[in-house]
This record gives sequence, C-alpha cells and structure tokens, in this order.
Amino acid sequence: MFGIPGKQAVTMTPAAAAQIARLMGKDGHKGLRIGVKKGGCAGMEYTMAYVAEVDPLDEVVEQNGAVVMIAPMAQMFLFGTEIDYEVSLLESGFKFRNPNVADACGCGESIKFKDVEELAADQTTD
Repeated sequence: MFGIPGKQAVTMTPAAAAQIARLMGKDGHKGLRIGVKKGGCAGMEYTMAYVAEVDPLDEVVEQNGAVVMIAPMAQMFLFGTEIDYEVSLLESGFKFRNPNVADACGCGESIKFKDVEELAADQTTD
C-alpha cells in the first residue's frame, strides 16, 4: 500500500464524516469506498460506493464514526486528499480537495492527475 507512516491517506471534514456516518447507518454499510476511473473530459473521475465488506487490500480511514476505504489502484492518486461535504442553495455533495490534481474540467466532474514521477516526488518531500 502507498502511504507515509503516521499520516492518514485521506482526511474528512466534520461535515463529510457526519454525512458518511449517517449514510452508512441507513442501510448497515461497512463504509464508503473511494477510487478513480478513466472518464470525463479531463481524463479521470472519482468513484464512490457504499460497501458491505472491507477488501483486505483497501486503505481504511476511520474518523468520527465514518469509514472510508481507498481502492488499491487509487491510493497513490488520493493520498493527502481532504473530503468535504458542502450544502448550498443549488446543490449538495462531497467535494475532494486533492493536492495530486494537475487540472480539472470546467464542470468539476473530472480531473487530470500529475504524472506518476511528480506524485512520487511530492510524497517524499512532505
């Protein structure tokens, strides 16, 4: 697994942790698995799915009753991300503040990550 000892892979704001915990409790889910997949106009999209079982290869982050699992392929791309939950007059939803993103599309639905060498260099300088 990709990570730095003593540092959580992702963090959650209190609003995100509360929303994840609330949604987990509704249907008895074990947590929220986040990942990335190819798609969108910038090349990659975040994925989110509630799961019934923890995969042993997932990176697990627990905070204030919320459990987030990071899919193995996404760990390097999501390391250092803050997950927030925002509510406005027009929309509400999870927001990712990810230091590994190089660019995003205009609608905010897809992202482009820094290349692998740059990501690795960033993680060793933190």
